[in-house]
Amino acid sequence: MIFLYLIFFASCSKKNTGKEVEISGFTMGTTYRVKVTIEESGVDLDELKSKIDKRLDEINKSMSTYDYMSEISRFNRTTDTTKFFQISEDFYEVMLKSKELYDLTHGAWDGTVNPLVDLWGFGQSEKPRDIPSDKEIDSLLSVTGFDHIEISESGLKKRNPDISIDLSSIAKGYGVDQAAELLDNLGFESHLVEIGGEVYASGMKKDGTPWRVGVDQPDKDTRIREIYAVIQLSDQAVATSGDYRNYFELEGEVRQYSHIIDPKKGRPVDNGIAGVSVIADNCAFADGLATAIMVAGVERSLELVNNLENVECVIIKADEKNRFKGFYSDGFQAFMHPNSPPIRAQERLPRFAPDPESE
Repeated sequence: MIFLYLIFFASCSKKNTGKEVEISGFTMGTTYRVKVTIEESGVDLDELKSKIDKRLDEINKSMSTYDYMSEISRFNRTTDTTKFFQISEDFYEVMLKSKELYDLTHGAWDGTVNPLVDLWGFGQSEKPRDIPSDKEIDSLLSVTGFDHIEISESGLKKRNPDISIDLSSIAKGYGVDQAAELLDNLGFESHLVEIGGEVYASGMKKDGTPWRVGVDQPDKDTRIREIYAVIQLSDQAVATSGDYRNYFELEGEVRQYSHIIDPKKGRPVDNGIAGVSVIADNCAFADGLATAIMVAGVERSLELVNNLENVECVIIKADEKNRFKGFYSDGFQAFMHPNSPPIRAQERLPRFAPDPESE
């Protein structure tokens, strides 16, 4: 579950110049918003929205597991381990990025865990949320692992006929990147794209300042959105992952069972991390890495991020009393807005964070 809050306001004029306008719609089972600075007159916003919708629809038809005829659904149904399954350029690019993340995180990100997600009751199946047996878990662990898929320019080939993939933890980020690239190619230098909370910020706002994005406090016990931190971005992406909205609890137990599954153990993560935000040069990478950090834990993840170029993160842990502690990579604070609430250790933020728009 993502928890980013975009700090901008809409302008709804049909034709604008030198103004920031907003375009919104639906894609990938969620909403999208685009904020773009219009420098020239005569820009047709309906036509621009149509181009964005078309590009996002292409990606959704390729990688949506909810579409029976999508590329990914057809690949999941095949059991042929002798031939390559031909895929589109979009699918190929996302699979390359997926393999990079799988290798970089030593399997903490793994796009083949969906059978285990279903087993625990978090997937598309109607299985009730409950604790499966060790035997059930072990049987599905044998048919997971991203290294069971061969990737080449010829397509994809299964090394295990029962392997399946779900790229939902990276595909939205890729959609953000592609929408941003579309706007770049159309000559819009200043824009912000958001799909389901994953964000790419291009250039500066019309007032010459960086785009601002608020990270929500990952509090499962409140319905009121509280800002944990405000970051500033220009030509960068930010993506998040968290467990504070999608989980279940069993009567008589203290712990909660997260929808994020550890690919090696086949069980929900239980490391106290409530949420992660990752800043990177592209949103697909940030999207997948945020999920991997939820699995890998604080120490291992900070060591990894601090050795990556142009990548930063904040990791928010919660204790049994739902008090939050922030851990951030070496360069994360450079992205903090001056009016951002400070990242405090073992201390809850004020009920209402300072207004990031005020000076």
